[in-house]
Amino acid sequence: MSTSATIQPVTRWLSAEEQRAWLAWLGATELLMGSLDAQLQRDAGFPHAYYAILAQLSHAPDRTLRMSDLAGVVNASPSRLSHAVGKLEERGWVTRSPSTCDKRSTMCTLTDAGFDVLAEQAPGHVEAVRKHLFDALTPEQVGQLEQICNAVLDGLDPSGSCRR
Repeated sequence: MSTSATIQPVTRWLSAEEQRAWLAWLGATELLMGSLDAQLQRDAGFPHAYYAILAQLSHAPDRTLRMSDLAGVVNASPSRLSHAVGKLEERGWVTRSPSTCDKRSTMCTLTDAGFDVLAEQAPGHVEAVRKHLFDALTPEQVGQLEQICNAVLDGLDPSGSCRR
């Protein structure tokens, strides 16, 4: 008679130092994103997610990205991105069109009106980012933050599809 025992993996619990770092990271990122979202809602009347879409398109060649690529860089599901782009399209800030290279793909383009909205809102957004993140750090810590975030991104996004 054969018995097969299920071997449970050993949980690698966080050390006290790792736990403190994790809780600090979690609190800081959640509060930072909440603050940035609140600033844009107050000053622009739209969420940070919309700003991220406009900003990514503004840096793309011809201000245009394939919807699937845009979903990757703003870390949104295709349905969530489609909904947001629909709202931006209603405002005249983006357009969608079939790809000329691949008829299965849809392209999203930032309009001049959308670019103008982004340019108008960028100073307030950058000031909020500076106030809530960079003003609290030394130049050395800014470099360390970049290294830490890139190390985390290397593990989570080895293909680099979320980075532009």
